[in-house]
Amino acid sequence: MPSPAPTRAVAPVGVREQAAVLAASALASVIAIWWSWRHHAFELFGDAEAHIHIARRLFDSRRPGLTQLGSVWLPFPHLLMVPFLLVDSWWRSGFAAVVPSAASYLLGCWGLYSLARKWLSPAAATIALIVFAANPNLLYLQTTAMNEPLFVCELIWAVLLLVEWHQNLDYQKNHQKLDRQPTGGRLWALIIVLICAVFTRYDGWILAALAWLGMALCLYRRGRLFQGQFIFASIVLLAAPVTWMTYNAVAFGDWLEFMRGPYSAKAIEIRTSSSMVNPHPGYHNPWVALIYFLKAAEMDAARLGWGESLSIAAALGTAWAWFRSRRIAPSTSGASRTDIAFTLLLWLPLPFYAYSVSYGYVPIFIPVWTPFSWYNTRYGMELLPALAFFFGFAAQWALNRLTPYRPAYKTALIAGLLVLETTNVALMLREPPLTYVEGSKNASTRAGYTLQLGRALGRLHRQDPNGAVFMDTSTFPNVVAIAGLTYRQTINESDKEFYWAALGAPAAHADIVLALANGEIAKAIQAHPEHLHLVQSFHPTGNTWDQIPAKLYVTDTFPASSLQQPSTAP
Repeated sequence: MPSPAPTRAVAPVGVREQAAVLAASALASVIAIWWSWRHHAFELFGDAEAHIHIARRLFDSRRPGLTQLGSVWLPFPHLLMVPFLLVDSWWRSGFAAVVPSAASYLLGCWGLYSLARKWLSPAAATIALIVFAANPNLLYLQTTAMNEPLFVCELIWAVLLLVEWHQNLDYQKNHQKLDRQPTGGRLWALIIVLICAVFTRYDGWILAALAWLGMALCLYRRGRLFQGQFIFASIVLLAAPVTWMTYNAVAFGDWLEFMRGPYSAKAIEIRTSSSMVNPHPGYHNPWVALIYFLKAAEMDAARLGWGESLSIAAALGTAWAWFRSRRIAPSTSGASRTDIAFTLLLWLPLPFYAYSVSYGYVPIFIPVWTPFSWYNTRYGMELLPALAFFFGFAAQWALNRLTPYRPAYKTALIAGLLVLETTNVALMLREPPLTYVEGSKNASTRAGYTLQLGRALGRLHRQDPNGAVFMDTSTFPNVVAIAGLTYRQTINESDKEFYWAALGAPAAHADIVLALANGEIAKAIQAHPEHLHLVQSFHPTGNTWDQIPAKLYVTDTFPASSLQQPSTAP
């Protein structure tokens, strides 16, 4: 019996099938959220704290508004968090970020399964879903403010909607419905997803450009490129990156502030690197950069030593899907070669990060290769949809090989794959997951020092609840939440004119001052020390970038009964 081609149409996914996918994914998500809550892991990453900090200050600051979004990180993840940050306890605990992240995870699971079922049997699609949905690294990240789960969801749905848009286009052609606009509903759904991706991560800009190019080529071949709806949709999509560049120009005076400003990836790399000759593996070497990213993706997707097998199987599944699709004419199949070509966009993170690591000042460190450390390992998560989806094709190929034999053989193969994946998950949890290890190491020194600063500041603030606090809130964002303050009660670097005025006369604008060594506030105190009294000094326990010596001051307006001899905290 000939083996079915991967492009043959399958029955639409039923409501019960979709409900089962969402229910199983929701259960996994809830278990992961409970685990993160028990282990205080919502904000292990410094970037997670920063994302929550940015979103909160949109409405909680002396000058609330969109300019609080900053110039580098794209705004969509922060805007999604705002409704949940209105709940004060959710902000202080970090739980506010869990809601949109977990929703992204659920939508990603649903989208991946729906995409797989366009070509694969329920068994093969379920195997692909398990590789994706049961991944411990993804399950952990969907309990944090990190934006990888959101972008992965957008990537999956962009591909799914692109495939459905093209299938509807073929349907119109085959049924002579050329008078209709080109698949309007799917087109606008796709444009919305692509705009969300553009405002989530910069790889979304490349995704949007390639998706638009694919649509344009399809319409051009049919002589429909210049239809009004597609032209209007193209303008709307182009407006997304233009809007971000215009925002940078208006708010910060440079339309490329996100690329060359003081908080850009390039500026951070120059400040933190010990050498700009060869600051990290892959620098100006795309091949090494690609290998490092692929290795990070393999370690994110499977236990050490198993990820290589997964990526090889996914590559073989990709090749099988592509070459089988070329042997079948589009008119005889429910899905054409173009649809398979669109799914190759799932591999987009591979060339994108090969370029970003080598020329975009985005290093990746993994513990098994030089410099044997953990940094940006989570970037590999963006390749998980490709590895899972095309592993499903490899599983389908193996199932098809067993078609002429007894059904029991196919059942045994499915059971074996499920046992293998269950074992992989169990071993990854025991190791434990790479992203959780990176987050834990990220927080190992910073979290304790932040807690120390926050508690000391909170004690002073409780003695003068109406007093203003002059401080830098970006370096240690959680200090404000731990101290029981709101950002509106502080004068910080995001408040522009208030901050600049306070730098000129700290004691005239604040009652409490927290100064980080060598920071702008510390320099302002050196220049204007009058009416300031040192209360407490903090010294790092180790020589690390995330422990900066700090000093707490009060002004003459602070309650006199609260003043004590200056103390020193280790």
